[in-house]
Amino acid sequence: MSHTPYGPYEKYIKRPLDCALAACALLLLSPVIGVIALLVRIKLGAPVIFHQRRPGRNERVFNLCKFRTMTDARDAAGALLSDSERLTPFGRKLRETSLDELPELWNVLKGDMSLIGPRPLLVQYLPAYTARERRRHDVRPGITGLAQVNGRNFLSWDRRLELDVEYTERITFRGDLKILAMTLWKVVRKEDVASSTEEIDEGCLDEIRGVARKNE
Repeated sequence: MSHTPYGPYEKYIKRPLDCALAACALLLLSPVIGVIALLVRIKLGAPVIFHQRRPGRNERVFNLCKFRTMTDARDAAGALLSDSERLTPFGRKLRETSLDELPELWNVLKGDMSLIGPRPLLVQYLPAYTARERRRHDVRPGITGLAQVNGRNFLSWDRRLELDVEYTERITFRGDLKILAMTLWKVVRKEDVASSTEEIDEGCLDEIRGVARKNE
């Protein structure tokens, strides 16, 4: 994939600014992160950090880091129970406040992610994108993004992916600042937050579009 930066901000400033802000956030929030990690260990057990493979820039797969929010409870046959059955009140609160996403700041420092960009989705969705939608991987995925402040998981798949592409086409400092401000506002007000998959009916993109899953 080839991508031409929209302007000087995207080309020269965005990445260094991401690193500086992520490093400062990790330093300032280290006491909070430490307390959450301890509570996760006590209430949910190990591991404290949940890792999941997600495609990033140029569809390169990386390990997304989040605080664990569910138990490993299984049925008599050994199969994992549903999300709603494994999600504890503590885990639900972490999701509602978006505190479970704090470890993603480490992904930003590593270069896997940006503070703002299209949210990294599942690897299995890669074959389901149209040629235009694949352009969402022209840039680093973000902790928050244009789709997240305009409805998040409550949007249709088509609308979410279109907003992702629209973002990659015009990345500006003013636009990123607006998305960041809107994100903080929504987190405080707990808007557009689904604490479990049962609260939304988005479905799996690959199944909706009837494509074979890509081997991970």
